[in-house]
Amino acid sequence: MVDKPTFDSEAGSLGASPDEVQFRFREDEPVDHGTVTVDACCDQTNATAVRIEPGDDTRQLLPFLDRLALIEVNFPTFADGRGYSAARILREAGYIGELRAVGDVLVDQLSHMRRCGFDAFAPDRPLDEEAAQRAFATWDNVYQNAADARRTIPELRHE
Repeated sequence: MVDKPTFDSEAGSLGASPDEVQFRFREDEPVDHGTVTVDACCDQTNATAVRIEPGDDTRQLLPFLDRLALIEVNFPTFADGRGYSAARILREAGYIGELRAVGDVLVDQLSHMRRCGFDAFAPDRPLDEEAAQRAFATWDNVYQNAADARRTIPELRHE
């Protein structure tokens, strides 16, 4: 069973980030300030929000995960899959803050992004909410372990 995201009709009130969050699977308050680059984050001791661009080395952030409340991962085009790897690296390293997919995010990608660990979505263009709900709930059962910690079919079979 997929938990239901909040649909933020007042996304513009989230703060300085230019990205409007449309779907969010978190109970805590959204981060209300803009992000810095990966390089700037590594150089600043007070940065709490960072934006990963394609080509950035996500592993540079690992020593700073405990102070980061928000990590945005930019998808400049839907065909650029490097952000999926970034999400998995961060979640597998223990990052528990908000992980937001921003940019060219499509309905067809939502389920996979969610499995990789994204818990907030700020697409360039608003997505149809009914289609998004269907996408988030596409597969009740899964075969592989992922960042969402859902039990796999083999695990369920051997209960």
